Amino acid sequence: MAYQTIDPNTNTLEKTYSNTTPTQISEMLATGHAFYKQERNVNPATRAATLHAVAAYFRNNADEMAAIITREMGKRTEEALFEVELCAEIADMYADRAPALLQPQPINSTAGAVVINHLASGIVFGVEPWNFPYYQLMRVFAPNFMVGNAVIIKPSSNVPASGLEFEKAVLGGGADKGAFQIALIGHADSETFIKDPRVAGVCLTGSERAGSQVAALAGKYLKKSLLELGGMDAFLVLDGADLDTVIPEAIKTRLMNCGQVCTSSKRFIVLDKYYDDFVAGLKKGFENLKIGDPSDPTVNVGPMTSQKAKDKLQKQVDEAIAHGAKVVYGNTPVDLPGAFFQPTILTDIDQDNPAYRTELFGPVACVYKVHSEDEAVELANDVPYGLGAQSLRVTLITLQKSQLGLKPAWLVPIKAKTIMLNCHSAV
Repeated sequence: MAYQTIDPNTNTLEKTYSNTTPTQISEMLATGHAFYKQERNVNPATRAATLHAVAAYFRNNADEMAAIITREMGKRTEEALFEVELCAEIADMYADRAPALLQPQPINSTAGAVVINHLASGIVFGVEPWNFPYYQLMRVFAPNFMVGNAVIIKPSSNVPASGLEFEKAVLGGGADKGAFQIALIGHADSETFIKDPRVAGVCLTGSERAGSQVAALAGKYLKKSLLELGGMDAFLVLDGADLDTVIPEAIKTRLMNCGQVCTSSKRFIVLDKYYDDFVAGLKKGFENLKIGDPSDPTVNVGPMTSQKAKDKLQKQVDEAIAHGAKVVYGNTPVDLPGAFFQPTILTDIDQDNPAYRTELFGPVACVYKVHSEDEAVELANDVPYGLGAQSLRVTLITLQKSQLGLKPAWLVPIKAKTIMLNCHSAV
């Protein structure tokens, strides 16, 4: 697997990186294990100051760090700066809260004195994606660092500079070298890490295919595993909706990060009485978008992360159209040199269409008309995502803000790990 920085704004190859060697892999495992042995019996509060310092490093170097992910995977500068700040907030949150959360917890028992202790377990090996090159790493690193686990991450092959910059930030905050390490390795070398007895757990954010492979290895070697896979998040527009509020929210959640967010809304399920106005408003909003250089503050939509990602999405849209989907807006070439995809609206997607149950990971909105709230819930649940602790976030723009304390009857049957009312997910 070649690790390369290719600017998706121009499709220009900027740098190729050497893969981590077998000798370096052995050294990384030894260094991570040494960190674990050093920290496993140390009070978590002693690591809090270091994690706060890591947060400060992110904030003090925000412009430079944001520029790296903008150049490497095409994230707009505004969104890149948001991601850097989000990482700092996550680090601060764990530094502030983890010491109390990790305190021993006595519990009542007829068997005598019982105490629950939260202990470090070893090295955590992570396989992480390209869509949030810092955030995906911070949410693995920060909690494990506070516990006393070492973290080794295999980043996506198109964001090596981002991964190495994150490692630099951790060291810049004063953490020991073994606390966090980046491994530029191929898929086959992942097994080398997973099977090593010093590795206690595995995490992955990515596709179902990658998740299945990593889960199989974790099972083979009896390692704890945590997977976050795809999502086909539903955005329900139901009775009482205010379209002046709904439509801008729909545009934000579908086009953030050029539509490349696991937990963003991808299926817009709209009651029939709102459908025509919703589609017209969504189309008008898409027409007014500016596509271009992600470092330009006037641009609304930058490139996709790579030409490969763009080509895959185009193939999916072509298949959807071949199976009867209607293009309301978009699906025309963008006259720019990079991996640009025009935001697109599809309707008339039936159950036999591949797009009905396949995640479209890019700036494509699929809109469905329903005739009742029961039908909306049934459609929201009629996908393989979100049913088994996978990532599906349902956005419900239907209640007045004064009614947020109510629990509508249709809310209970929705099968999703997170349900958001009157707002869209950020990441």
